[in-house]
Amino acid sequence: MLPILHALQERFGCVPHEAVPLVAEALNLSRAEVHGVVTFYHDYRATPPGRHVLKLCRAEACQAMGAEALSAGLMRRLGLEWHGTTADGSLTLEPAFCLGLCACAPAALLDGEPMAQLDDLALDRVVAEAQRA
Repeated sequence: MLPILHALQERFGCVPHEAVPLVAEALNLSRAEVHGVVTFYHDYRATPPGRHVLKLCRAEACQAMGAEALSAGLMRRLGLEWHGTTADGSLTLEPAFCLGLCACAPAALLDGEPMAQLDDLALDRVVAEAQRA
């Protein structure tokens, strides 16, 4: 099921709700089983993301270096919650649960590219660039 869900998300930017019964039927599973997998894993989305995806690390090393305050401040400035997308569709904010950049915490990924030793100013620059692109 996971490769199918990954393929759907790669193609559509999300796992469309309409695809759940089709996947269930193809794999001889219940809709609830497929829905459970889609909602359990953080990397699957129910709606397409913005043009850029910013994943902020929420693991322990990043938390110890101020990631909670950093993410809370960014969400407040953008008026978003986790998995939210800016009104202009430029940026979706998602949590990540360890990027392996612990020595350079706090860390994030922007469209899969790592960023480290972040602060409010660096995040605001990232958001401004994403909104321009």
